[in-house]
Amino acid sequence: MSQLTTPKERTEIRDATEAKRPPLYKVLLLNDNYTTTEFVVMVLEQVFNKNHVNAERIMLSVHQKGTGVAGVYVKDIAEMKCDAVQRLAQTQGFPLCCDMEPE
Repeated sequence: MSQLTTPKERTEIRDATEAKRPPLYKVLLLNDNYTTTEFVVMVLEQVFNKNHVNAERIMLSVHQKGTGVAGVYVKDIAEMKCDAVQRLAQTQGFPLCCDMEPE
């Protein structure tokens, strides 16, 4: 008769550095000459959950520098935020553009 042996259970402890973090993406709002500053602030507050002071600071960056970082997210979330901005801008008749780039 053959004897059944059970393998010893081993517990593997992974080093925290072994787990790879997903790449992050910056979500950018781009300046145009038609979208109102009030709308940009509202988008930053509603879509990106910024408080009013931070929303105004980012809006000024968009207005003065041509672009502003609305947030940094994993790829899927960044894409969803960009889509939400585009849909909201379109429903309000604004050409506000949103883009994303690797951080």
